[in-house]
Amino acid sequence: MKLIKQLSLFVENKPGSLNAVCQVLKDHQINIRTLSLADTQQFGILRLLVKEHEKARAALEAAGFIVKSTDVLALPVSDRPGGLADILDVLDRNQMSVEYMYAFTFGRSESAVMVFRFEEPERALKVLTDVGVPAVSEFELFA
Repeated sequence: MKLIKQLSLFVENKPGSLNAVCQVLKDHQINIRTLSLADTQQFGILRLLVKEHEKARAALEAAGFIVKSTDVLALPVSDRPGGLADILDVLDRNQMSVEYMYAFTFGRSESAVMVFRFEEPERALKVLTDVGVPAVSEFELFA
């Protein structure tokens, strides 16, 4: 399976809130591979990719956080003009919208990894792999 579990939680937009999440993960020896934080005036949505997502979810919920697990797709995107546009073109031709995305690198010199959230992640996976866009597996991501 090439879909990856992402954890999402609300954090209050005040000093110490983000650190509280990180301390819980630290206390349980859970490493964050990548994250995205989008804020509003009162709360932020923290999205995390961690290897042990079930352990992380249990630890965060025990600490009082409300955690949602979501399937996302991680794709290598060429580090060149048009790398992202090529992927978005495939999605547009198949009438698929991106709900959100964020990027990171991890030892790949010619590409970044972009994490995509789709309403229909399984369909997005099929559409992209059918045209030769490989998804990054959890094994690759956390190796």
